[in-house]
Amino acid sequence: MEIELKLLIAPSAVSAFRRHPLLKQLAIAKPYQQQLVSTYFDTPDCYLMRHRAGFRVREVDGKLIQTLKAGGQVDSGLHQRNEWESEVTDLRPDLPAIQALLKPRSRWFKLLGRPQLMQQLAPVFTTRFQRRIWMLRLPEGDEVELALDQGQIVSSHGDGVISIPISEIELELKSGKAGNLFALALALQETIALSVGNISKAERGYGLYAPQPPAITTASALALSDKKTIGEGFQIILAHCLEQIQGNEAGIKYGTDAESVHQMRVGVRRLRSALVIFRDQLAEPEFLLEECKWLGRHLGSARDWEVFAGPTLAAATFGFNGPRTVMPLQKKAADFAKKSRSNAVKVLNSSRYARLILILGACIHDANQQLGKKSDTATSLLERANAPLRPFATAQLRRYQKKLRQRGKGLSAIDATERHKLRIAAKKMRYGLAFFSSLYSAKKIKTYLAALSVLQDTLGELNDARVADGLLQQCTAGKPRLADVSGYVRDYVSAHNEINLKKLHK
Repeated sequence: MEIELKLLIAPSAVSAFRRHPLLKQLAIAKPYQQQLVSTYFDTPDCYLMRHRAGFRVREVDGKLIQTLKAGGQVDSGLHQRNEWESEVTDLRPDLPAIQALLKPRSRWFKLLGRPQLMQQLAPVFTTRFQRRIWMLRLPEGDEVELALDQGQIVSSHGDGVISIPISEIELELKSGKAGNLFALALALQETIALSVGNISKAERGYGLYAPQPPAITTASALALSDKKTIGEGFQIILAHCLEQIQGNEAGIKYGTDAESVHQMRVGVRRLRSALVIFRDQLAEPEFLLEECKWLGRHLGSARDWEVFAGPTLAAATFGFNGPRTVMPLQKKAADFAKKSRSNAVKVLNSSRYARLILILGACIHDANQQLGKKSDTATSLLERANAPLRPFATAQLRRYQKKLRQRGKGLSAIDATERHKLRIAAKKMRYGLAFFSSLYSAKKIKTYLAALSVLQDTLGELNDARVADGLLQQCTAGKPRLADVSGYVRDYVSAHNEINLKKLHK
């Protein structure tokens, strides 16, 4: 199993990185360089890629090494993958040699056993880069291979060739604890702008060869067991939230679907809820909560504008026959939406965001050392919470249920401010129940969760209407010619509110 943390670095920062004092301080040998050329093979229909495998033949130091990487997982930039390799005599795959390294009847053995696979494999893209390698030993004895890669990925399309640059750092764990890779990354990031890389070179290469729209990642079902401790439960939930957050990064940066922003925002909200639930177990929860609020604020702005400029205005102005066209309002809203999404992209490319992801990764993988100087980078639980998870979860859910009932008293008479408080209470209860539902009988929570979901969604629509009114004011400020259509939109929102209030009371 290969375990490595991938970091992205701007080419302009490479010289400063190579002079970083930590490299000299932790090195156990002189750095050395390699020129690496790797050819990746697959079938025309990308059979290996579709089965989460990658096959390459790499030329290094006069030798040809074929490698199969398959399965594994990625979270917070930490790549954990199965890897098998053997030497070959020419630039062609030798599948029987790799199969000899696999367990018979295993998933990957069967994958390579597809009839005529050897004959169907062809080059799909190539990576060419110079690698500079430092062998490091961390204070607790962990041994890490740090590789700085500079080069490009190249793929042929018909008569043309397209390429993208490679500029990244790989921290590969040779021995020790995976969590301490994050401690090293945080220390490096204090003076060098580094961001977390969740996408491998192979995935980027396939993006050139067979482009696909960015995936949208929703929260999957979370499975916990009664045997887990509070600390273990926190780490599993944290990783689950981070999977949703990072799974939508590409969609925000390179896509146009508003759902990417929405799902990443949901992931951040779930993360905030988890941090609040486990607040007493964390070393510095307020720092992490503030960072989540900062991230959520920017994502929230992008989401609000995209909803308003898209479905809200489309529904509100359908059939509008006023004396003035709706196009100026739609254009103004679209401009605000574009600007807010661009701002969200800047946030995701920032060092502050990268640092937050690395700190959360360190918590998930239980780093227990700090190599840097900053005091805001606590990377582990304050104390190992070894008490059973289920009693803790039950107490938290009871507390949330009590708060929800308090907020819901006199529902038919409360105003918008009180409904907002009720919405927050419902949201906390729903996220808490989603975290811990696997600890209880599905029959006991199914009906409750269904009603809670309707409650939260209805409150959410009422809140969207309140937000829409504020955004409408921004669009129409100083533009009297938009008075007719803005009034039409307000009437629609008001009528829709009445429907949702009746639904809410029921």
